[in-house]
Amino acid sequence: MESFPKIISVDDHTVEPPSVWRDRLPTKYHDIGPRIIRAPLKEMTFVGGKFAPKMGAPGDDGPIADWWVYEDLHRPLTRLDTAVGYDRDDIKLEGITYEQMRPGSYSVPDRLADMDVNHVQSALCFPTFPRFCGQTFTEAKDRELGLLGVRAYNDWMVEEWCGPAADGRLIPLTLVPLWDAELAAAEVRRNAARGVRAVCFSEIPPHLGLPSIHTDEWDPFLRACDETGTVVAMHIGSSSRMPSTSADAPPAVGSTITFANCCFSMVDWLMSGKFDRFPNLKIMYAEGQIGWIPYILERADVVWEENRGWGGVADKVLRPPSELFADHVYGCFFDDAFGLKNLDAIGVGNVLYETDYPHSDSTWPRSREVGEEQMGHLAPDVVERIVRGNAIDLLGLTPDGRWAEARR
Repeated sequence: MESFPKIISVDDHTVEPPSVWRDRLPTKYHDIGPRIIRAPLKEMTFVGGKFAPKMGAPGDDGPIADWWVYEDLHRPLTRLDTAVGYDRDDIKLEGITYEQMRPGSYSVPDRLADMDVNHVQSALCFPTFPRFCGQTFTEAKDRELGLLGVRAYNDWMVEEWCGPAADGRLIPLTLVPLWDAELAAAEVRRNAARGVRAVCFSEIPPHLGLPSIHTDEWDPFLRACDETGTVVAMHIGSSSRMPSTSADAPPAVGSTITFANCCFSMVDWLMSGKFDRFPNLKIMYAEGQIGWIPYILERADVVWEENRGWGGVADKVLRPPSELFADHVYGCFFDDAFGLKNLDAIGVGNVLYETDYPHSDSTWPRSREVGEEQMGHLAPDVVERIVRGNAIDLLGLTPDGRWAEARR
């Protein structure tokens, strides 16, 4: 391509600096709130879709890693959290320290420099320690501390990570206390008042022990998103359960079918009736790719047309699922040549681009080249919409693709 649009990535990640919660929580919580401890890694496995690390005691044998410690949780920083800059064959399941990761993982100036290298204008970043929708705080025992932890993360995200130093190039994505839909709604409104237009949510809440979207339990939260124009952003793995086939399946099995939870989740939403009740609601699936979408829409329409009488949706799903998808759902991809060949069956307006920096799947620093290779058959105006235009419209960015609030 003669010119490739500057990328707006709707799925990158931040590795939180060690002081995020120490700087923001009351002193009484400093010894139980999230904090970094350097300690040996005794054991770590990732089999059957389950991540299981064990922290050693001081003086134990084993490689040294930086660990997030919070109540009874011990979670190491890993090479999979921040793999950019390393040869693919050197990316292994191992614990690391902050010094062993690329500084762009946690430093705003370094992140902007790495975005420049990768032809990226702006980026929306999902969390690391809180996990993709704040499950870490949802699972904690102390709800008061959990709520403070959610709010502290959101304040750091808005005021520092996406603050003036980022010049509008980092787009805020906040968390909510998932254990209480009213509190979640209040947090959506608090952040919307300062310009935030995206919030993390779980792809399959029942996997977290939470109500499904087929209930009315989430309505206060969804109403707040509907009324404030806040996009519900769901990342693969935001149900704390990656797809797998058996307890002994190697990680490669789950890595191949990572889209599966998005697939299940999207059918849930299309058959939930929520889009008819909340007409301004928008949802997006980060890192789910898009090639699987056409068949799911075709099948969902057939079921709605032929089986809605006994399928439990006749009284709440009032339009064909494919029409609901077109008005409310966005698929996100970073490497999906097949999906781009079937773009007409998905919809040009329902596709967003991403780079997944700094994860092991990231296309950094070749995101532009990958896009050029896979979008070469598309008209320039279509490429423009996929790479940046749709994100600008969805997230309420300025015409030049920046978060406006950071520039005031």
